Amino acid sequence: MARKNPSLMRKVRHTRVRRRVRGTAERPRLAVYRSLQHIYVQVIDDDRQHTLASASTLESGVIEDGSALSKTEIAGRVGSLVARRALEQGVKQVVFDRGGFMYHGRVRALAEQARESGLVF
Repeated sequence: MARKNPSLMRKVRHTRVRRRVRGTAERPRLAVYRSLQHIYVQVIDDDRQHTLASASTLESGVIEDGSALSKTEIAGRVGSLVARRALEQGVKQVVFDRGGFMYHGRVRALAEQARESGLVF
């Protein structure tokens, strides 16, 4: 039996989730993408195909120089940053799109910090 490709399986899961999860103007989609080193998150209104807020680990201020934070702690900072930016845009409720990734580790830390910062999902 052939070994399954993890990247392909994630894309299959993401496609399955995206059939049900759709962002609207009242409740946009909080989309997460996780690479080996970075994590990216966007708040998207799928009706207008417009990104309302975004954040990632590539932005200055998320990771201080010389800090000894884990990737999970940094993902939490990204979650609170995107929540703050979404609230500035008037977005209080979102639909969580984990992008086919397991709700564990960095994805979970990001979601929990976004909730603690005021987003409802």
